[in-house]
Amino acid sequence: MTELQLLSYLVVGATFLLYIGIAFWARASTTSDFYIAGGGVHPIANGMATAADWMSAASFISMAGLISFYGYGGAVFLMGWTGGFVLLAMCLAPYLRKFGKFTVPEFIGERYYSKSARIVAVICLILASVTYVIGQMKGVGVAFSRFLEVRYDVGLYIGMGIVFIYAVMGGMKGITYTQIAQYVVLILAYTIPAVFISLNLTGNPIPQLGLGSTISGTDIYLLDRLDQVVTELGFAEYSTEARLSLTNMFFYTMSLMIGTAGLPHVIIRFFTVPKVSDARSSAGWALVFIAILYTTAPAVAAMARLNLINTIDQPQQAENLEYAERPNWFKKWEATGLLKHEDKNNDGRIQYTADPATNEMTTIDADIMVLANPEIARLPNWVIALIAAGGLAAALSTAAGLLLAISSSISHDLLKGVFMPNISERSELLASRVAMAGAILVAGYLGLNPPDFAAGTVALAFGLAASSIFPALMMGIFMKRMNKEGAIAGMIAGIGVTLLYVFQHTGIMFIASTAYLGDMQPNWFFGIEPNAFGSIGAIVNLVVAVVVSKFTAEPPAEVVALVEHIRVPQGASAAVAH
Repeated sequence: MTELQLLSYLVVGATFLLYIGIAFWARASTTSDFYIAGGGVHPIANGMATAADWMSAASFISMAGLISFYGYGGAVFLMGWTGGFVLLAMCLAPYLRKFGKFTVPEFIGERYYSKSARIVAVICLILASVTYVIGQMKGVGVAFSRFLEVRYDVGLYIGMGIVFIYAVMGGMKGITYTQIAQYVVLILAYTIPAVFISLNLTGNPIPQLGLGSTISGTDIYLLDRLDQVVTELGFAEYSTEARLSLTNMFFYTMSLMIGTAGLPHVIIRFFTVPKVSDARSSAGWALVFIAILYTTAPAVAAMARLNLINTIDQPQQAENLEYAERPNWFKKWEATGLLKHEDKNNDGRIQYTADPATNEMTTIDADIMVLANPEIARLPNWVIALIAAGGLAAALSTAAGLLLAISSSISHDLLKGVFMPNISERSELLASRVAMAGAILVAGYLGLNPPDFAAGTVALAFGLAASSIFPALMMGIFMKRMNKEGAIAGMIAGIGVTLLYVFQHTGIMFIASTAYLGDMQPNWFFGIEPNAFGSIGAIVNLVVAVVVSKFTAEPPAEVVALVEHIRVPQGASAAVAH
């Protein structure tokens, strides 16, 4: 066993023991503990847990990798996810906290005075959450397969087991305090390598400033040098290239933004604090904790791309790198199948270009860029081991939150809220744990057959949340005239048109052979890619809901009074159990 592998086992093993220890300490004994951690989490602690819940494998593993290859076009992820959290904090979190119940479908069911609306909301929530959790499972498998040198599927099973222990045992209470520990792990794992790499490349230890600095020993700015090397290889200029088109970038950003604000596993976090003011406060703290990673990501992306090109293409040398002399990290990632080389001209050297006919780097998975970055930069082994633990912490923290949202929607919203209203608290708690275990098994199965790279899969989930849940919540809070008929029709129309568009290009249930229009740009609606179509679905949802509500009965007076009550910022009571 190599020193790196031993360190990786020790660091990752220590973090897993920490998570399991917290789960035993904070295990849930009531449904209130299981669903909302008893409603007494401190705003700063909740802010940190929310940041970990939200910063998933897509944020930690995929986002900087996507920005590395898309350049300016990858900014949609930064703008959409960050802007969406602001939207959530300002327009949804405090009002939903004042409502004082457990889940998003519960709010929709009571606001729209309809069990049917609650059931539709549960279906939308499960579709978005299951799609989202696929990306987290992919992240778990990628991190395990490389750093612990086990097969992808073995790594996935280990991750499922860890989540099973602390999520099923602790519910929201265990997940909350585990996520605080996971935030500390993931933020240290992300920023420490970034500091090292920024120092090596620019002499500036602050990555955010290093991105705009000159390369050490030269008067050439880092971004100017990156633009030069990528254009010499035939790629688009890093700092200016839009993602397909400005129209597509706008709708992609909008989809990610309103999708973020509609994510049930993040919204449910704001039910865990004691007061409405705490909901706003914890959202503010979450933004602070999130900003540490999100302002570092563009620097990590640019530096990783430059280091990769300098290593495998050697633009400063007369000849490209010999394949036989490739570095050890290259061999390790080849073993995972996420990095592939094909010697097309049989010269024994690595050609990396934008031209598919001559490009010999046939696969460079975007998901490896953050994880491989410390190895490419030749950082100490303990830093590489730390980033493995960070990637796993990011994936596991969000997976746990998503699985809780799925299980609570099944046990609390369907079982307790619709089919068995007289079920005892003890039976409901047992049902929650069984639902959680079932959700973990389904997520693991889908993680073995992911439809796309982690952030791409996540983008689809955001689109589903954007087209169904977010409009229903916003209209429920800010449109007193919105009734159950309008809300139900809007949710079905929004998610229906989004799924239709996604499936026709990516295949039904993401099975490529069933893509009846193919993933071809000429068939895209106004040039909008499938991952960005959630924003169009949201518009369809809104229009259909408003039109249907105009021609159907007004909501009852008590529902109008409920809307007026939750929009007043004072006087929230403690969370209500049932």
